[in-house]
Amino acid sequence: MNPEKWYQRQFKLIPPPPRNLILMEFNFKGQTAVVTGGTRGIGRGVSEALLKAGANVVATYQSNDKAAKEFAESRKEYSKCLDLRSFDVTKYTQVEDFYRYIEETYGGFQILVHCSGIRIDSIVGMMQESDWRKVIDTNLTGTFNTCKFAVQNMMRKKYGRIIIITSPIGKFGFVGQSNYAASKAGQVAFMKSLSKEVASRKITVNCVSPGFIDTDFIGDLSKEQKQAYLDMVPLRRFGSPEDVANAVLFIASTEASYITGSSVEVTGGL
Repeated sequence: MNPEKWYQRQFKLIPPPPRNLILMEFNFKGQTAVVTGGTRGIGRGVSEALLKAGANVVATYQSNDKAAKEFAESRKEYSKCLDLRSFDVTKYTQVEDFYRYIEETYGGFQILVHCSGIRIDSIVGMMQESDWRKVIDTNLTGTFNTCKFAVQNMMRKKYGRIIIITSPIGKFGFVGQSNYAASKAGQVAFMKSLSKEVASRKITVNCVSPGFIDTDFIGDLSKEQKQAYLDMVPLRRFGSPEDVANAVLFIASTEASYITGSSVEVTGGL
């Protein structure tokens, strides 16, 4: 048999794990987690995993009230533990007001998972200057705004877990995504610097870098585009939000106390 065909057959025999499966069990009872972009896609998967693990979750979003309402209605069993808040991560004063609410309502929090982000694709020669700025502002300035106030809170408590959802595109680059790639590479550099600044206060700062994950991003692609992306993945399947959430839960746990300044890839081998 042709070695390449044998290789492909072997990987086709590997089924993806069941959806909604939490492969590792952690206990976050008594802890509060903030998940920005926490009502859709990867962010929603992270919010659900933290809820199942016992955390109080404050899931934020910018403007998609419909998705937020659908999320809340689908998780009514966690209504006492789930708090949905809307604000724009690019607006410094809105972020400041949000953290003031967190302090007044919860007395602080232990975990920040920053998932907020956007893509506006175009090759550089055709890209609008406004599209460059919007992606950089949301993905990179939003990271600064969100992490700054989180750090101030966590430093007073001398404990915290900050996890930034980035992308391998920041390392590899991708045609038509120079603005997105720059913002994601910036997040990793930001994480490495911040992790050194706050380590003495027992605050860890890490990135989780998902590859092709089966969310709206994949769902909107044509059949040909999906296959082209799938052919790039050595494990021969798209990831799920649960795959990403499992990595996030570990890094957010006390078991990961010696991990900081790192970027964990959840890419299927890209």
